[in-house]
Amino acid sequence: MNHWSFFLIAMLCSYLLGSISFSYILVKQLKKVDIRDHGSGNAGATNTLRVLGKGPATIVLLLDALKGALAVILTLWMTDNPTWSILGGILAIIGHNWPIFFGFRGGKGIATTIGASFVIAWQAALVASVVAILVILLFRYVSLGSLLYTITLSLMIFILHIGPPSYFWMSLLIVLLALFQHRQNMIQLFQGKERKI
Repeated sequence: MNHWSFFLIAMLCSYLLGSISFSYILVKQLKKVDIRDHGSGNAGATNTLRVLGKGPATIVLLLDALKGALAVILTLWMTDNPTWSILGGILAIIGHNWPIFFGFRGGKGIATTIGASFVIAWQAALVASVVAILVILLFRYVSLGSLLYTITLSLMIFILHIGPPSYFWMSLLIVLLALFQHRQNMIQLFQGKERKI
């Protein structure tokens, strides 16, 4: 197979990996309900926290992050191309947000973004994590912390000159995905109606 074949296989595997909805599976197993019919209707770690509590939410967070990390590692192993590896991470995020296995109704992709970004640019991800955690602790808005994570990640990749230039441009795509998925949260934040944890 040529390098384009490996690229396409890696992208497909990354998307399918991202499409595994651990929050849906865990809540279905433990509570026999569809998590998307409860809480915020979002299939992710934050809504798992609302529906099942801290323990299951932590498991979902770690597993969702792991699939993002694995997508990057798998793509890099298959293609040996740094730009394609970050694209693999983005495909995993897209899979999480719009999973083929669950009717294209998924989460918002932040945990998967965290996992992918720590493999791609751990220095930037570490700074972004500190910013996000501080914001969440101070204001108790997970959505705000999530958005600031992606924005800080992109800024730090640019400031620290991490990876090839494509890393920064790809990171902007991650920001756009986060903004799109949190569009309703942003409206609620401006209106003062966003739910706190």
